[in-house]
Amino acid sequence: MRSVAFILVPAMALAGLAVARAGEPAALRPIKLAVFPFELEDFSAAAAYTPPDEIDREQLRLSTEEARRLIAESGRYQLVDVGAASGETAKAGKLHDCDGCEARIAAGLDADQSMIGIVTRISRTDYAVTYKIRDAQSGALVDVAQTDLRAGANSAWSRGARWLIQRRLLKLD
Repeated sequence: MRSVAFILVPAMALAGLAVARAGEPAALRPIKLAVFPFELEDFSAAAAYTPPDEIDREQLRLSTEEARRLIAESGRYQLVDVGAASGETAKAGKLHDCDGCEARIAAGLDADQSMIGIVTRISRTDYAVTYKIRDAQSGALVDVAQTDLRAGANSAWSRGARWLIQRRLLKLD
């Protein structure tokens, strides 16, 4: 009987530990994040006369890539492929104007959260870079952060995105 106890007690302890750990990965698993391409919001005086050009589109692409790279490398998030997003708003690059519709799109992609990045052109040398993260189920804002770029060029957009991701989202110093 004693030998049975030697076997059962450790087995029961291991089973209890396994049950306790079964709930742990859900709390520690990376958040599935749908990071949509950065978008340009142009409030400059020239906006009506000078539409976004290839340089602007390239800088938005680089900003998106930099944000996605840093987020993925952190291990806190698992990036969800947003290429399958079929909404016209997403395709038109107007998620920043849709009052949180990116959360519904992210939910359809099986993401936990959505993220949009916005570069706001105030003038040809003054910009703001913002990200907004929403809960994919409720659409509620989870996090918003912004940084300003003064006397800069659009080539600084990715630097602004990097600063935001590192210093605000991931809180790295």
